[in-house]
Amino acid sequence: MHDWRGSRPWLRWSLVGVVLLLLLWYPVGMAVYTHIDDDTGFEPRPTAYDSGGSKAVATAAALVEREIERWAPNKPFWHPAAALDNMPNYQLGLMYAVSRFAIEMGDQLGRTRGSSAIDKDLDRAAGLLKYDGRIWYWGSGGLLPVAPAQRQYQNAAEALARYNERLANGEATYDRRADNLIALLDRVGADLGASSAALDKRALETNAGWFDTIADDLLFNVKGRLYAYYLLLRDIGTDFDKAIAEKQASKIWQQMLASLRQGAELYPLLVSNGYEDGFLMPSHLTALGFYLLRARTQLKEVADALSK
Repeated sequence: MHDWRGSRPWLRWSLVGVVLLLLLWYPVGMAVYTHIDDDTGFEPRPTAYDSGGSKAVATAAALVEREIERWAPNKPFWHPAAALDNMPNYQLGLMYAVSRFAIEMGDQLGRTRGSSAIDKDLDRAAGLLKYDGRIWYWGSGGLLPVAPAQRQYQNAAEALARYNERLANGEATYDRRADNLIALLDRVGADLGASSAALDKRALETNAGWFDTIADDLLFNVKGRLYAYYLLLRDIGTDFDKAIAEKQASKIWQQMLASLRQGAELYPLLVSNGYEDGFLMPSHLTALGFYLLRARTQLKEVADALSK
């Protein structure tokens, strides 16, 4: 009897190659694909808003377009990114904040005193950004394929860009009044409050330190929200610079942005949910919660200054 391993060495090496590929596919693929972009210097193209459009809207559209290039939350099981958790949670948190901003644009800032009809492009963008970011072509409970999250988000970014184009041409509304800005800040503050409660709840539930497998998901989701809110409010400050200056709120506005930026830039190599005064196992959730609560307090101070 012939030894098949000796007579067909190509088959043996092919099997070895397949095994090695399977062993390396996920760890190497995860390392190559993962990228949590928390660059707080991110800017939209000046041409997207410099002719009378909104810089904040341009930033929202640019953020969406940037993230969907490497969208991880809906990757199928055979894709290495399916095994990631920090990057998907970060992107979902970021997109949630952009979605909240789009809703407020449609409900408040993009219409005259909230009494006129909602802008069609803002309404479309807000609706599309609510789409579940974990949906791929299949997986939403039906047998027929559906639109993946990336396609819906791309359509949302295009709707935001159309609104900005019409705004620059004088065909859309952007009501830059102080009371509209106060309403937006209240909504952001409420969301930060919910995020703070989630961080606090998890920190009190366990002190498992490095072994808490839920803490990193939560931290990066909140980090994504803080990052998006930082960029959007930074550029809302540009859009509303006159209203902020008239109310003498520029200093506290910058302090609020600094707190958001510090929270957004928090990036521990390994997330620990230990005791607040822990040495070997600190509490990164508490650290992030500190910046979040400080930013929320400063948001209220800005709103108070704008209301005077």
